[in-house]
Formats: sequence, structure tokens, C-alpha cells
Amino acid sequence: MKDTSKHPCFNIEAKGSYGRVHLPVAPKCNIQCNYCNRDFDCVNESRPGVTSAVLKPFQAVEYLKALKTKMPSLSVVGIAGPGDPFANAEETLETLRLVNKEMPEMIFCLSTNGVNLKPHIDEIAELGVTHVTITMNSLDPEVLAKVYAWIRADKKVYRGVEAGEEILKRQLECIPLLKAKGITVKINSIIIPGVNEAEIGRLAERVASLGADTMNAIPLIPTKDTPFETLEKPSKRMVLGVKSEVAEHIKPMTHCARCRADAAGLLGHDLQDTPDMLREYANMPAHDTANRPYVAVATHEGILVNQHLGESQQLYIFEESKKGYKLVETRATPPKGGGDFRWIDLARSLTDCQAILVGGAGPSPVRILQSSGIRVIQMTGLIDLGLDNVYHGTVLRTVKKADAFKCGQGCTGNATGCA
Repeated sequence: MKDTSKHPCFNIEAKGSYGRVHLPVAPKCNIQCNYCNRDFDCVNESRPGVTSAVLKPFQAVEYLKALKTKMPSLSVVGIAGPGDPFANAEETLETLRLVNKEMPEMIFCLSTNGVNLKPHIDEIAELGVTHVTITMNSLDPEVLAKVYAWIRADKKVYRGVEAGEEILKRQLECIPLLKAKGITVKINSIIIPGVNEAEIGRLAERVASLGADTMNAIPLIPTKDTPFETLEKPSKRMVLGVKSEVAEHIKPMTHCARCRADAAGLLGHDLQDTPDMLREYANMPAHDTANRPYVAVATHEGILVNQHLGESQQLYIFEESKKGYKLVETRATPPKGGGDFRWIDLARSLTDCQAILVGGAGPSPVRILQSSGIRVIQMTGLIDLGLDNVYHGTVLRTVKKADAFKCGQGCTGNATGCA
């Protein structure tokens, strides 16, 4: 049983004694808030959506180990962006799995907009997540239409009032589901003058009725290059009034530090060298590269990365030599069928490979290969460009899942492919 009394954000008595870290492993977002700009970073900024680097799950665990050595009182691992954890569900869940294996005593918390939270509630509960924050800004879809430019859910983009209706429905249904799993639920609401300041008290009453534990009313920070950049900050009188209304219905949060997506240290006293540490670990190669000299490639002819992993019957194995990249051999993939066992067998056959270049791959093989220390790079283009990225850390500008590599019959999730 995790000692949640050591969570400094939820227990003010722990604020000066225990630290927290936000692992920035979730760069993508599935909504566009009119107060958010995630395109730039400043070390003097303390707001969600800002990070000095984005980490892969295995990098995040190594970074966490280094932080724990530096700060033994670190008790909480959070994922809060810089996008949304569940717009990056694969990375988020893999990070939790790896941390849970290495440091099971750590308290896990997540901060999300709630759009894609529901499908993952059972798994985050099994992984030991004890605290979830959902950002909600109104109960009125017309007001929410002013707050969000768009939301993306189940591969569909919603705008205007329809977006407001969709995000609200998804957020509200998650609260009782989280509570049924014994998870502490906090609601964040941004006080936006002229938009929703009159709405937050009513929202507090509703979320309290659904079982939410606490609520944090946060003043807007007008941010450059956003639709709300010209709005005034809410006055102290407005903030106090809103918080007073919230307190009539639910326990208010009293010591929020408006943490960055890469915050690390005590609340209000973040470690000063974490930006440099983040950049260092963001460039860390895959596990055990000294004993993993090779890179596997899904390719038809040995020149382009142009094959989906689920359809590949053999992989080309490359290594770096003094004369450039050299094809070592071709290696057969396990036959279709067997569900996850196919990918476990593939991982076992690639223990000498630090990465695999593929035109596309389903979530199960990606999860299994990466948890085995094999970096999965989904891309299109010349094999040499992918190898440059693996061996030399060059920027891979062609990374994408091309339409040509959409899952086919072999990846339908019927235990014969890669879904």
C-alpha cells in the first residue's frame, strides 16, 4: 500500500518535506485550449505545457533514478504533459509500468483533460495510480466553445458547441469511474474573466455530487500567441470570490504551485539543474547499446523503410561500420498468430538490436519491444536516415505513419497480427 500522505500537492503538511517530479513523456495533445501555447520554453516560466525536453519512457526512468539519488525525499511521479497523458497513452502507460517495476513505492498521479481517459481507467488503477486531476472549465457547452478551439476524440474533430458537449460528457463520466477504483480526483478550473468566472461555483457543486475530492480554481495566465493573450488576469477579488463559491461545495486546493510539465523538487523550490538533466537524458540512447550493435528494419528491398511490422515476414539487420552502414543478415519474424506471444518471441530474437525501423506498428508490439529495450521508430523514407537517427541522434524529419502502412488484414486484433 502506497503512503499517499507523502503527496505534497494533496497534503500541505508534506509540502516542505517531500518532492515530486513530472516526467514529460506526453508531447501530443487532443484538444486546443485558447489559453495554451506549448510551442516555446522559458526556464522562468512556471505553467503547464512547458518543458525543456521530452523524454521517451526508458529515458524517463533513468532520469528518475538520477533525481532520486539527488533528492531521496522524492515521493511522487506525475505525468502532466506537455500535452495530455492520454493523447500519448502508449508512452504514459509504458512509463508507469517501468517506474512501477523499478520504484513501486512511488506515488503516481496524472493530470488530464479527460477526453481519452475512460478506456485506461482500469489499467492505471492496476498500475497503482492514486491521484488523477481533470481540467474542467464549465458545465455549459456554449461557454466551453469559447474555451476550446477544437477537441479530437476517437479520430473525429469537434468544434464549437459540439466540442463543448463532447468534452463535458467524457469528463463527467470519468469521475465516478475513478472513484470506484479508489482514486483521489481533483478538478482544475481556469478562471477566465468574461468567459467562465460565473460558472465555476456551479461546476464545483456538480463534480462534488459525482464524488470528486478537491478542486483548484486557477487564475488565467494570458499567454503570448493564444486567443486569450489580450485578456486581463483575473483580479484578486474575482479569484477570492470564485474560490469562496467553490468552498461551499467541495474542499478547495490551497497551495497549488502551477507546475511545469517537467517540474522536479519541492513545491515552490524546484531543482535548478533539471533542464540540463532533461536534455542530457533526452539524448540518451536505448538500453545496453554496447551489447546491441544492430538495428532491424522492415523493408521490401533494403533501401527504404516501407513495410508495416505486422506484414513483415523478415527484417533486415544493419550495423554501423567504418565504411558506413552494413547489411549483416536478414532475420525471419515469428509467424502470424499467437497475439502478444508473437511480439515477445520477436523481442527475444532481437536482443542484439537497439532499435527497429518500421513503416507502422500496432500498440502491442510497440509496448513489448520498447519494454525489452528496443526503440521502435515509425517512419517513411531512406533506411540511412533512420540509421543516422539511431546511431548519431540526428533529427528524423520524416517520422510518421504513412497511409500506405495502415494496419491491414494481418493487424486486425484477432491474434493474427499486430493490433
